[in-house]
Amino acid sequence: LMKTVYFVRHAKSSWEDHTLRDKDRPLNKRGKRDAPFMANLMKEKGVQPDLIISSPANRAYTTACHFAAAFGIEAVDIQKEENIYEAYETAVLTIIQSLANSHQTIFVFGHNPSFTSLANLFTTNYIDNVPTCGIVQVAAAIEDWKNFGADTGKLVAFHYPKQYF
Repeated sequence: LMKTVYFVRHAKSSWEDHTLRDKDRPLNKRGKRDAPFMANLMKEKGVQPDLIISSPANRAYTTACHFAAAFGIEAVDIQKEENIYEAYETAVLTIIQSLANSHQTIFVFGHNPSFTSLANLFTTNYIDNVPTCGIVQVAAAIEDWKNFGADTGKLVAFHYPKQYF
């Protein structure tokens, strides 16, 4: 059996309004272009998540909403996880390792630097940076999510907007 995680860094966010808390920053014009584009790219590749998990930060959650829309998933069904915001990679792995085994394919939306660190746990080809709206696909030949980690997961694909624009 194969379990697959798509780690998605939030799309490009706006720094225009300096009164906003970091958590509240919205997507900028490029982010609003990239999120639906990358979501549709995954849909066209035949991907269908069983679960979408997101950082509660506006830019991550909004990115997750664009993906949910492409997959026909209701925004209310996106699971918000406080521990993904400003998280160490171990915190993100802990969330994944606690998932119900009925889920086979999940999308996790979050932030750098943790998402670049996570990507590098699953590959020997060092990734300098997972850019905004970058998607890191990790597959693991496991039946139980509690066994998901650097020793079982392998990076199988890495997509990001500049490959397409």
